[in-house]
Amino acid sequence: MSADRRPLSPHLQIYKPQLTSVLSISHRATGVGLAAGLLLLTWWLLAAAAGPDSFAVVQDFLGSWLGYLILFGFSYALMFHLCNGVRHLFWDAGWGFELDTVYKSGWAVVIASVALTVLAWAIAIVSA
Repeated sequence: MSADRRPLSPHLQIYKPQLTSVLSISHRATGVGLAAGLLLLTWWLLAAAAGPDSFAVVQDFLGSWLGYLILFGFSYALMFHLCNGVRHLFWDAGWGFELDTVYKSGWAVVIASVALTVLAWAIAIVSA
């Protein structure tokens, strides 16, 4: 047998990213981000229970530019995970596996998650 120098299985250096793989990885990443966001929510709730001084510290952090950036990222992760989760529910029912439909639903997830995030922040800003 001749020694083949080719890789035994494909990896990221061979394939360029496709929408389906990027959305799959993003779904996992947003799940991790949502878990991290729950730690922030827990901090906020514990500070509220600890008293006004502790709560003011958390509110000051969340009111800073970094806090707003984190909250915006958390809300985008929530909307993306929600939209992509609905897409997966359709797949669980056996619908939407045609290649054209997979790409259309993938772009719909991206557009809907951005639109829902912007809408949620617009409503929050207007009502503040």
